[in-house]
Amino acid sequence: MAERAFEAARLPGFATVAVIVFVALYLPIGLLVLYSFNSGPSVAIFEGFSLQWYPRAWANEQVKDATLRSLVIASAAAAISTVVATMAALGTTRRRQTAGQTVIYVLINQPLMVPEIVTAVALLIFFAAIKVATGYQGLGYLIAAHSAFCIPFAYLPIRARLEGMDLSLETAAADLYATPWQTFRHVTLPLLMPGIIAGMMLAFITSLDDVVISLFVKSAGQDTLPTYMLGQIRRNITVEVNAIATLLLCLTVVLLFAFFLLTRKRE
Repeated sequence: MAERAFEAARLPGFATVAVIVFVALYLPIGLLVLYSFNSGPSVAIFEGFSLQWYPRAWANEQVKDATLRSLVIASAAAAISTVVATMAALGTTRRRQTAGQTVIYVLINQPLMVPEIVTAVALLIFFAAIKVATGYQGLGYLIAAHSAFCIPFAYLPIRARLEGMDLSLETAAADLYATPWQTFRHVTLPLLMPGIIAGMMLAFITSLDDVVISLFVKSAGQDTLPTYMLGQIRRNITVEVNAIATLLLCLTVVLLFAFFLLTRKRE
């Protein structure tokens, strides 16, 4: 009689542990969403259902400025990091395997392995020297910092897409005397586009939600939405912050769902 393969789901107490984990993960988020509809100003006592905090958050000029700044930074960082990640993915998959291939892969994904606080301090020191030398204090530093941090997030789905692509079409294009650029433009790029879009969305979410790097790199008056919310919580917790967080959560869920649709395997 053949032995049954090991399955973790068959272990005693697996379902109980799974339920506890999911409750611990999502109950705080559920409470956040619930209290964003609180009719009263308390973040601990639910006094009734109301939508008042959403228009109040929208009417807040500081929220509007921080939101616009976050969207600009996230859009620019997502575009830059996706272009760099696409070139890196092509360079590491469409070439012969070399002795240093693993080292290159590690260097590209370094921001994922190093604590974010280390990356933030390093960028702070680096940009401080540039600020002293040039006197420039604009958003370019935040865009550059977010772009560098988001590269591996864009790189992974693009590389995965490239590794799952059938090389026969690219080989056929080369056999029909297509130049490398023509092969990339008419064959590789259209097939790779779902991975590129998925990588860009993942980089956008990562940049939009970032707090640590933004806190270290930003100059005065350059609050992003997450750093603004953190500052408000330090001063006084209001239900307005819950409403903003709920909207960010909704945006993140929509983008992650789109990411799932783009990256899932089709028959």
